[in-house]
Formats: sequence, C-alpha cells, structure tokens
Amino acid sequence: MANRLPSAASLVRFCQKLNRVKTLDDDLMETSLKRCLSTVDLTLLGVGGMVGSGLYVLTGTVAKEIAGPAVIISFLIAGFASLLAALCYAEFGARVPKTGSAYMFTYVSVGEIWAFLIGWNVILEYMIGGAAVARAWSGYLDSMFDHKIKNFTETHVGSWNVQFLAHYPDFLAAGILLIATVFISFGVRVSSWLNHIFAAISMVIILFILIFGFILAEPKNWGPEFGGFAPFGFSGIMSGTATCFYAFVGFDVIAASSEEAKNPQKSIPIATAVSLGLATSAYFLVSTVLTLMVPWNTLVPDSALSDAFYRRGYSWAGFIVAAGSICAMNTVLLSNLFSLPRIVYAMAEDGLFFQFFSKVNPTTKVPLIGIIVFGILMALLALIFDLEALVQFLSIGTLLAYTFVAASIIVLRFQQDKIEFSQPTVHEASPICHIGAPIKSENLVGEEMKEYESFSDKLQLVEIDKKDNQRRETGRLKAAFEPYLRFLNDFYPGEVVTIAVVTLMVSCICFCSVLVFGSDRLRLPTWAFYLLLVIFMIGFLISLCLIWVHEQQRKTSTFQVPLVPLIPALSILLNIYLMLKLNYMTWIRFSVWLALGLLVYFGYGIWHSKENLREPKDHGVTARYVVFPSSSLEETVQQVQPNSQDTMGRAVVTDEESEKR
Repeated sequence: MANRLPSAASLVRFCQKLNRVKTLDDDLMETSLKRCLSTVDLTLLGVGGMVGSGLYVLTGTVAKEIAGPAVIISFLIAGFASLLAALCYAEFGARVPKTGSAYMFTYVSVGEIWAFLIGWNVILEYMIGGAAVARAWSGYLDSMFDHKIKNFTETHVGSWNVQFLAHYPDFLAAGILLIATVFISFGVRVSSWLNHIFAAISMVIILFILIFGFILAEPKNWGPEFGGFAPFGFSGIMSGTATCFYAFVGFDVIAASSEEAKNPQKSIPIATAVSLGLATSAYFLVSTVLTLMVPWNTLVPDSALSDAFYRRGYSWAGFIVAAGSICAMNTVLLSNLFSLPRIVYAMAEDGLFFQFFSKVNPTTKVPLIGIIVFGILMALLALIFDLEALVQFLSIGTLLAYTFVAASIIVLRFQQDKIEFSQPTVHEASPICHIGAPIKSENLVGEEMKEYESFSDKLQLVEIDKKDNQRRETGRLKAAFEPYLRFLNDFYPGEVVTIAVVTLMVSCICFCSVLVFGSDRLRLPTWAFYLLLVIFMIGFLISLCLIWVHEQQRKTSTFQVPLVPLIPALSILLNIYLMLKLNYMTWIRFSVWLALGLLVYFGYGIWHSKENLREPKDHGVTARYVVFPSSSLEETVQQVQPNSQDTMGRAVVTDEESEKR
C-alpha cells in the first residue's frame, strides 16, 4: 500500500501538468509584435482568407461530385455553423488579444495538452490550406493556357498514379508559395497592403460574375432532366457541408492577428461578423449562378467558373474570371502564410514548440524563421499532394478547433473571475510590513496611510459582497434552483459546469454517431435507432440545463457570445456531426498527425513549457503578507486569495504559515 501511494500522487501531479492553464501577463496589450492593423485591415484579412479557391474551385467540385445544385444549401449550413464558431472566436479574441487563435483560447481555459493538440492541428490546417490554394491557383492559370503547363510537366518530368498524391509534381504551385513567403517576410504592413489590392480586384470580379452570370442563367439546369435540385439527397447536402467548411476556415486569421490589432476589443468582433457575412453571401450567390449557367453534372471541378463562361461562348469573360480567381487565391495564400507563423510563434513563446520559432526579426517585427520554414513546407505539400485529399484533410482539423473553442467559451464563462486589487508594496526593509507583526494604523503617515486605508476598504467591501452574494458567485447554483438542486452546492464553483461540458460532448458524439452510422454501418433496427437518438438527445439537453442553472460571469466591456450555453452547444453538436461525415481515410491521416503531435509534446513541450518552469517557484517560498488589526480582514484575505501566490506574483497567506502562526 505504501508503494502505491507515491505512484498515485505522481499520476495526479502528471495529470495536473497536462491540464494546467496559461498564466496571462498583467498587460495583455504588451507585445513584441507591431500593433498596426485597423478594423478595415482585419475585415479584409478575413474576407481574403475565406473568399479564394473555395469560391472558384470548391464550388464546382462539391456541386458536381457531392451535392448538385443543392451546394447552395451546403454553403448556407456551413456558413451558419461557422457563424456559431466565429462568435466564440470573437469573444476570445476581444478578451485575450494575443496571437495564437484557437490554441491560445484553449490554453487559457481548458488546459495545456488540449491547447497543444489544437495548435498542432491549426498548424496542419494552415499548411494544407496554403498548399491547396496554391494547387488551385496553378490549375486556374494552367486552364488559361489550355493546360499546356500540365502537359509539359507530364511529358518532360513524369507522372505517377498513387492514391492521395497528385498525378504530376506541381512546380508552379510550389513556386508561387515561395514567392508569397518572400513578400510576407517584409512585415505586416506589406502583407496588409498586398491583401488590400488583391481583395479589391477580387470583389470587383465577383460582382461581374454575379451580374453577367444571372443574365446567362437558365432555370432548366435545376430541372428533373438533370436530376433536380438535390440529386444526392439530404445526405449529399450534409456531406457537401462538411467539405464546404473549407471555404470558411479563413475567419480565424482575424483572431490570430489580434496581437497586431490597434484596438482588438472593438475591431475583432466587428471584423469577424462583417467578413463572415460577406463571404457567405458571395458563396451562396456564386454557387447559384454557376449551377444555373450550365448543368451541374458537366462542370469542370478544377476551373468551374471560367469554364462555364467559355462553354456559353464568352471566352473573354472566362479569361476575366480566371484572372480574378488568381487574385482571390493570392489573398488566401497571404492569409495562410500570415497566420501560420504566428500560431507557431505563440506556441514557441509558451515553450510548447521549438524555441527558435519565437524569435522576432527586430526590423520587420515578424517571426521570420517560422515564415521561411513553414513557407517551404507548404511548397513541398503543394508540389506532391492532390487538391481534394488536401481539402478533406483540412476540414477535420478546423472542425476540431471550432469544437474546442466553443467548449472553452462555456468553461470560461462559468469560471470565477480572479479577484485582483492593488496591495501595499512590501519591501525587504519596509517599516510598514514585518512578517508576523501587526500593523498599527497610528504608526502610518502620508502615502502609507492612504495605501492602508484603500486596501482595508477594498477588503471590507469584498467581505460584505461575499456575504451578500454567497450563493450568486460565478459557477455557483442560481438561487432560484437551490430548493430543487441543493446537492449541487457541494461542488466547487464551476466544477459541475466542467463535468456537464464533458458529458455534453460525449452525448453529441454518441448522438451524431447513431445519426450518421446507425442505419447503414451499424444496421440498427428502426426502434433501436430512434431510441438511441432520444436517449443521447436527452443527455445533451440535461447537460445543457445543468450548465444553464449556474451563475455566469457578469457582463464585461468586451464582446460576449449571446445565449450561452446554447450557441456554443449547438456549435459543438454541428461540428461533431460534420466531422463524422468525413470519410474514414481522413480520420486515419488525422490520427497519424495527432500521434506525431503527441510525440512532440511529450518529447519537448511538456518539459520546456513556461508553466512548467513556473511551478518550482510555488514551492518552498515564504510568502510575505500584511497582518491587519482586524481579524476579519485577515480571514477575508485568506478566502479571496487562498494559500498560494496569485497570478500577479503578489504575496498571500499560505497554509504552512498559518499553522506556524
């Protein structure tokens, strides 16, 4: 028994390491990066990140192979699901204006290992996104020259027939990525202006496509002779939605850029909402035009829009569309190359990734090493991988990040705010504060007396507030439900909410698994199928209710997601459903990537984490504290800041010292 106790204690400490959260700095606006982005800059970054190859390539691919003309419904559902996630990103981006996007949000609320895995997947998301866009860029340019580039490469370099790999090496796609990497290296201002130019050209050409496309529209292309509006049924629409998520992944570039925004609290929510609205409108209208111009089953996936104009006899219009697609794809390339090194920088800055990626160039104020290394890696992916395989692989990482950010919003909203207030400064030789010696107010003069009185008043207010609102503090059961759910008061504030969030996610996974696989692969009888759906939905609703009956944090000055926990819970449910609609090979490749991530974390990150380096300082250090004449004030100090150093590094009373006294 004696041998088991140390191992159990070691296991507990190890689990605590995995779930430790990030300690935020005093000044969240302080950064080694350059704060120079306005609301317009962030909005155009978001639009540029979303409206690119998804508009010009993905629309045709999903329409022909997955959903038919009902692709417009797929885009609407994907846009709605993205909106739910975008609201969560906007709240976090305003409250924690630090680079890192979903990685940072998960780290400050859920725990380290989950944050690392999300960050690891976001790295993959941006790498694959950049590579997929580069291949689409290459395909469109090639179509303008009657595929001469492709034919030349296959003839003089060679081709291969390997699953998930492209038929030939795409040197053009790799080259454009390397050129974009050079421009991104010049700094955030250069990146922003390039994005403005390409985004403006792209929007003008989208307007041209819509106006001219609706003139050429033929409603018969949605008719029964071509299979109708939804030839692949509801399943096709939802499968299309899962793939269409690729179109909206760019909005998180706004949150990733929050550390370089001038006024992140205001500009991030506005930029997120406006850019997502513009992108969803563009996808809905362009996919409508495309499927009305030509029959959906005759579309050319690689260059659907330009080819549609060519086939209607307007080759000059097809040339304009191809040129516009290249401009739009340039914005996405810039967006991915802009965001990826900043995610890597945030992870390296926290010690979870290799330290040299945290170095910022003193002249351009950008993480130059990360830009160069990951620009080259993107180019290699674009060189050899197939576009469709890249797109499916991308969606799963994005959906997982959205799920964790939504869960983090719920957890954070029901966590207690850390009560912080200014304390009298304690110096080694200060006549005010002597460890264990009471302070007599008559001995204080001038500024010392003011500090003492201010601190005393604040402590007394806290004590009164705690007595008046004992059952209404954040994370506690609401007073109205206490007579019915009194047993929930035995838990720590926020503990029931955390358990309920885990239960809610498990219920979502089970519900969506039955919904997606129940009738086909599991071959459940009808009664069992519906019974399981009802059971898991009840579990989802009970978890939601258990969260709702607890007190949330009070309104803050920054943007907050409305209808919490409903909106984040719906986001989790929809994201998990869409993940399960992706094919099994996507999950296999994703599992391999996760395994590599765990090797990096346990081999490097867990030991070099800044939070890990902070831990020894909390042990064996004698805390300094001030003993006031009122015993009630001292008790309040111990209640408000119990038994440790606080996150600001200020002194508080510890258990050992209390026992000694």
